[in-house]
Amino acid sequence: MYSDADQEHMANALALAERGLFSTMPNPRVGCVVVRDGAVVGSGWHERAGEAHAEVIALREAGARAAGSTVYVTLEPCSHHGRTPPCTDALIAAKVARVVAACADPNPLVAGQGLARLRAAGIDVGVGLMSEAAHELNIGFVSRMTHGRPWVRMKIAATLDGKTALANGRSQWITGPEARRDGHAFRARACAVLTGIGTVKDDDPQLTVREVPTPRQPLRVLVDSRLEVPLTARILKGGNVLVAAAVEDRARAAALAERGAEVLTIPNVSGKVELGALVSELGRRGLNEVHVEAGFKLNGSLVAAGLVDELVIYLAPSLIGESGRGMFNLPELTDLAGRVRLSIRDVRQFGADLRIVARLGQ
Repeated sequence: MYSDADQEHMANALALAERGLFSTMPNPRVGCVVVRDGAVVGSGWHERAGEAHAEVIALREAGARAAGSTVYVTLEPCSHHGRTPPCTDALIAAKVARVVAACADPNPLVAGQGLARLRAAGIDVGVGLMSEAAHELNIGFVSRMTHGRPWVRMKIAATLDGKTALANGRSQWITGPEARRDGHAFRARACAVLTGIGTVKDDDPQLTVREVPTPRQPLRVLVDSRLEVPLTARILKGGNVLVAAAVEDRARAAALAERGAEVLTIPNVSGKVELGALVSELGRRGLNEVHVEAGFKLNGSLVAAGLVDELVIYLAPSLIGESGRGMFNLPELTDLAGRVRLSIRDVRQFGADLRIVARLGQ
């Protein structure tokens, strides 16, 4: 159905889409290539919300040469008015002959309507070319549109015997600079970085992106049931922080607000933060991907609640021993049938450390 040339042009469109990896949220990452008579006459990618979509940029570059062309786009063109006009209208007006989309848009405002409008205008439409790659590129956007919650990715650095810190909580640095740089790339692509009060007390992290260039810093989310975070904590520096609490404390909330932090009170019946409600709220706010860097207690609570989609685990070639802290604080099992099963997606080495990417529930 699709030729080698189709494959090549869609691969180029996906490479363009990836240029928006750190900047498009809450919008999806989209790339577009316009081809006429075998030659690329226009290309573009969506850079950030509120600015032109990939199709509009590519058509603008193609100009009159877009007439009779084939357009390769990594996501179904939008058919609704948002911050910008519908891309379907631009494609129809440009008189393109064919549109190949990698995958349909899961946004209920689009959801096949864009492809239908193009077909109704007499344009030859294909969908599904390199769909898996396109889905992976926008896995958080797909999760939010289909499940109402962001894709939750948990990063853990551990020794080969599965220890994330000494018994006293010290963990800097278990892994080497190459692994830490890769971890910052995952931070940069996320809409938010989430941690717990235990990590703040032990390590006083900034949780900002520093090791890779980025056009923006993700929201920092702190799970702090009793609002214990010190006002001098580095996570509060520069604001852009959401503190999830389980208690009402107006004075404390006001003090945090002066430092640019918002307090969200969402208790559960045990007097702790209701993690499911927190993740849902992050989705409601338009966050596509949430990157977790927390301690073994919060890690275990998130996994036990079924809120983690993906693990990114860096294993250092070292040992700490039984006294060290583990990766997850999970309930004791009496039957192996109750273990959390994972699907290994990728294994590679960064410096001396091994990175394993695994998914839950697959």
